[in-house]
Amino acid sequence: MITTAARKRVAVAGNPNTGKSTLFNRLTGLSAKVGNYPGVTVEREIGALELQRSGSIELMDVPGTYSLTARSAEENIAIQAICGLHPLERPDAVLIVADATQLTRNLYLVLQVIEADLPVVVALNMSDMLTANGQVVDAAALSRELGVPVVSISAQHNDNVDALRAALDDVLQTPERARPGPRWIPATPELRDDVSAVAGELPFDWHRGEQRRRDALALWALLSLDEHDEIAGAPLHLRDTVLARRRGAAAAKREIEAEIIRGRYGWIDACAGKFLHEPANARRTKTDRVDRLLLHPAAGFLMFLLAMGLVFQSLFSWADPAIKLIESTIGALKDLVVAYLPAGILTDFVCDGLIEGVGSVIVFLPQIMLLFFFIGVMEDSGYMARVAFLMDRLMKSIGLHGRAFVPMMSGFACAVPAILATRTMERQRDRMLTMMVVPLMTCSARLPVYSLLIAALFPPDRVFGFVPVQGLLMIAMYLFSTVIALCVAAVLGRTLFKGRSVPLLIEMPPYRTPHWPAVIAMMWRKSRVFLTEAGTVILGCTVLIWGLLNFPKSSEIAARFDEQSARVATEVPAGAERDARLAELGNARAAEQLRYSFGGQIGHAIEPVIAPLGFDWKIGIGLLGAFMAREVFVSTMGVVYGMGHDVDDSSVGLRQRIKQEAHADGRPVYTPLVGLSLMVFFALACQCMSTLAVVRRETRSWRWPAFLFVYTVALAWLMAFAVYQGGALLGFA
Repeated sequence: MITTAARKRVAVAGNPNTGKSTLFNRLTGLSAKVGNYPGVTVEREIGALELQRSGSIELMDVPGTYSLTARSAEENIAIQAICGLHPLERPDAVLIVADATQLTRNLYLVLQVIEADLPVVVALNMSDMLTANGQVVDAAALSRELGVPVVSISAQHNDNVDALRAALDDVLQTPERARPGPRWIPATPELRDDVSAVAGELPFDWHRGEQRRRDALALWALLSLDEHDEIAGAPLHLRDTVLARRRGAAAAKREIEAEIIRGRYGWIDACAGKFLHEPANARRTKTDRVDRLLLHPAAGFLMFLLAMGLVFQSLFSWADPAIKLIESTIGALKDLVVAYLPAGILTDFVCDGLIEGVGSVIVFLPQIMLLFFFIGVMEDSGYMARVAFLMDRLMKSIGLHGRAFVPMMSGFACAVPAILATRTMERQRDRMLTMMVVPLMTCSARLPVYSLLIAALFPPDRVFGFVPVQGLLMIAMYLFSTVIALCVAAVLGRTLFKGRSVPLLIEMPPYRTPHWPAVIAMMWRKSRVFLTEAGTVILGCTVLIWGLLNFPKSSEIAARFDEQSARVATEVPAGAERDARLAELGNARAAEQLRYSFGGQIGHAIEPVIAPLGFDWKIGIGLLGAFMAREVFVSTMGVVYGMGHDVDDSSVGLRQRIKQEAHADGRPVYTPLVGLSLMVFFALACQCMSTLAVVRRETRSWRWPAFLFVYTVALAWLMAFAVYQGGALLGFA
């Protein structure tokens, strides 16, 4: 066995939708560790593979890419991981997973990796589907043409994977056998001169004096570097040389990019007949027939809405029993603590701080696991590629592409799993932009607030005699948040996240049955990351909010209510009346203590800021409590009005109290205009610490959650101000 220090590393690369992740999971036994590439937020998986002669080796999954032309952060990572550019070490070999049914397209990446002078093994995946397509691929002939080992496999059915392990083992033992050198050379003297000029500007630690590697990186630079790229670490003088060569080529009516691409595809086309045999009249496959429906502009969109309806149904309803089980378990734990610990601050901290904090983390788990399960099924079955293609035209109008649609739609259920779902997007700029607008979608946590305010402040009248006003308002809030999210995406996409428009290049894989162990493993890994990383931030924030709402304690308030409670216990006989009066005193005590707390002081402090929106200091306390979770606004208002924690949006007493609440001069605190202003504020403000914690985890920075919080709160204030002050000017106050 090889020691850990000497463990060899193999990079697993390939086009998207080639079954690369399925093969990676086969080889590592579904036990890969998830982390991030150094310095960036792109996720990577590393796993161990036992080989007969090489011992335990390390497999590193590389982001799926169609080429090593780095047009995005992920493609930049691919070139770094495959070629070993700083800060990543050069792998000992590269295992390239190619789709046997789309061979000529996949061979472009294979040629680029071979040019980089790395030992290569090609895994021809989905070989079992060739017969259905009427194709024949001669793996031995392809191996002779490429000069590297080629093994036909089916990762999904575990066919011939042992032969692939053996081939990889052989290459690691004798790497020179799989380093044949470039399969093509630049055809024109002008292109060779461009390559030579750029190669001279490459940093030495990129190529270490190896000529083949230097030429390969020069070709990469000519294709990849420009003034708008996302590539970090490329020296300025290298960029200047590339731009100068491009300008010179353009002046000579040459296209460097086209010359390089034509050279590689020219080799593929010239050799394809030696290893690839296709029927003269290819018959329409099952995939083609299904795509006639799923890619149809009207029918395909309808089918997608039905699919998303299934996903939403699962997030709203199917996850509900598990969520209720978690909530009841948390409640039982709190009851257990109350039963065995004496009343006091320690018990309050354990119940409302620690246990409630843990509950606020794991309560998201059922929705997150279900969402990632459906995403895994859509990815593995090939349907996700169709969704991206179908929605690309709509999303392109706001500066995104089709893959952004699923996370944004998922935001209607919960922003936390929706933000995690942005990992399906290849481009860092698109992922960041989507993360910044997903929290604007109306999530399920806003519904209790809307329900309470609509039921309390808006009469159950009907428009046109049959359309209920309350239902119309609920629909209007959903439409409002969606329109605002799309507008904000368009603005941010043209300002803060301004970037080059990159067309959606996507290959439609054949439909296939998902590899269920891989889907389940992916679902659990991503959920575990949420629990361990975002969960710690959420727990910390929960404890902080608890402290703000419970400290400092007033001895005067405590003494006064202790005296009143003792008087009731003495004067009122034991029974229902005594219990009711003691409960009423307990609620009044909690309300007064809340007003005395830091949270209450903050509510008073921010009252001048929120007064133009129609809010008083009590609503300010509710907004602070809602930072723990938006739906907590309801229970916080219950405490503020002396009704206790155990109220919800359907509580008739809380609705009546809201209707009756008045200012000192007799004016009602809550009017329909105030209710509308408050709903608009809740629709736009990112008060959810869980969302901010997940953004912190995904971006590895506090800068972006801070920006998200500030811009959404500012936008919410402005829109609520416009609603309240505009309504007042129109006489609706």
